[in-house]
Amino acid sequence: MVQEIKIPAGHLNIMGYVDESEVNGPGKRAVVWAQGCLRECPGCFNPSSWSFEPNQVVSIEELAERITSNSNNEGVTFSGGEPFWQAPALAELARRVKAKGLNVMSFSGFTLDELSGDKAPPGAIALLEQLDILIDGPYVESQAINDPTSLVSSRNQRVRVLNPEFQNRLDWASDQMEIHVLKDGTRIITGFRGAMGIGDD
Repeated sequence: MVQEIKIPAGHLNIMGYVDESEVNGPGKRAVVWAQGCLRECPGCFNPSSWSFEPNQVVSIEELAERITSNSNNEGVTFSGGEPFWQAPALAELARRVKAKGLNVMSFSGFTLDELSGDKAPPGAIALLEQLDILIDGPYVESQAINDPTSLVSSRNQRVRVLNPEFQNRLDWASDQMEIHVLKDGTRIITGFRGAMGIGDD
């Protein structure tokens, strides 16, 4: 079970955020990396996201404003870590950005069946109801694809199109790398090859 770390109501514990990513779903998107995961998958691209200790604690309202204030963001993608350990807060964030016309997708180490079952994390169904696309299944290093045209990173993962409008928008590439340089000089590297990294050197 997820560790009992108290995050204030109406807030999220995130590891990172970028605008205008083109390797984490269709079009240009904001990406929110949730902090916390229990899986510790070998070869994980983001092991610093495993801890549930508070990292960047941000209000849902502030994050929704940040996402929607950039007119180039067509949608938002939840990654991690494991987004579904913070499903209630992410469901509320999804509702807010969808009200502004954006679409929402999420990666998850859980399968769709697990998220729909009795042992799913609290709020999982509420988050699923907001998603247009779900990429489900843990990263399995022995099944890594390493193909720059692939939508997923390992063969066991599935693209679940939950909104039929997106059936013809499966055009991103998870195994390409993207580097975002923030205003303070911090770099965020996303896309599977080369591990997401945060640094300023």
